[in-house]
Amino acid sequence: MHVVYLITRGDAVGGATIHVRDLARVLIRSGNRATVLAGGAGEAYQEFQRHGIPCEVVPALRRSIHPLRDAAALVRIVAALRRLRPDLVSAHTAKAGLLGRVAAKIAGVPCLFTAHGWSIGDRVSRAGGLIFTLAERLAAPLAARIVNVCQAEQDLAARRGIGPMDRFEVIHNGVHDVPPDLRAHPETEPPHLITVARFEPPKDQALQLEALSRLRDIPWSLEFIGAGPLLEQAKRRAWRLGLENRVLFSGSSTNVAERLSQAQLFVLSSRSEGFPRGILEAMRAGLPVVATDVGGVAEAVIPETGLLVPRGDAGALAGALRRLIADPDLRARMGRAARARYQRHFTFSMTCAKTFDLYQRLLGAAIEQRVPAGEQV
Repeated sequence: MHVVYLITRGDAVGGATIHVRDLARVLIRSGNRATVLAGGAGEAYQEFQRHGIPCEVVPALRRSIHPLRDAAALVRIVAALRRLRPDLVSAHTAKAGLLGRVAAKIAGVPCLFTAHGWSIGDRVSRAGGLIFTLAERLAAPLAARIVNVCQAEQDLAARRGIGPMDRFEVIHNGVHDVPPDLRAHPETEPPHLITVARFEPPKDQALQLEALSRLRDIPWSLEFIGAGPLLEQAKRRAWRLGLENRVLFSGSSTNVAERLSQAQLFVLSSRSEGFPRGILEAMRAGLPVVATDVGGVAEAVIPETGLLVPRGDAGALAGALRRLIADPDLRARMGRAARARYQRHFTFSMTCAKTFDLYQRLLGAAIEQRVPAGEQV
């Protein structure tokens, strides 16, 4: 089996990048082939190379809409598919998903699209939402299957009338496990809070800082792991709020699992989400989670494992943080429950098995369609 993975961003590592990287690694190790086509040759491209995954750059493939550039990217992708002759195209993220489905149709290759977060609804402007909704409705029939990383994303697609629901499937994100020495101790005092997220929309680190500025009367520290265009703005905000001695900005990190194991509470505030990997990594470490209730977050974080607050509500976020910062026993109970929930539902082996089963089902259907009636494969 040869799968070509198509992803929009080759410049920055995010949840979709890691998802593609891990699937491609397993596919190659199991004796199959995987090739990645990515827009740009930055941090994500280097990550694919570091893990021995063949990767080609599609320079014109970018997130922003640009008709001429998008047409050039489409031509480049079609040419690559005709040259590589894969059995299946697996397209990830919005722009790569749209162009990938069209290119696969032209090249005559079955296509699977994974929507890591629909560019519709309240995630974009009203005009942008209408444009993307129309584009997704037109592109939906071009995919043999559309995978949503959580039920909330599938429900959103259904509400917006994107494609026939019999082509949709939910496969939750999953993350690799870690050894016992990388499990956290949430009960440790004073609590060290941690956030793992890029500093760009739709994340809302500014809300976190505002909430924590209301908790100066109790002991805590916070570490932000991540980089991005809004990092310097967040640093200035922390300084204006008088939090510069309690907040650490660590930048990008390759030892996220180790940093999580040294924390006592995971925090994530976002304006919108699909199904964030950072929360799953925190649950894997045995950390309680405080997060905004957006997207599929509530499918991971339940009352036994953490606290959810409304989007954009600094007061509610401050209240949830105060409750857990002040109660080490509650942190410990929630952390144990979070670890157990991760093991039951969100391991990478589960995601991988469901995804590869889908590959086999799609390829079986494609083979059957090419066999004349009455003949056997």
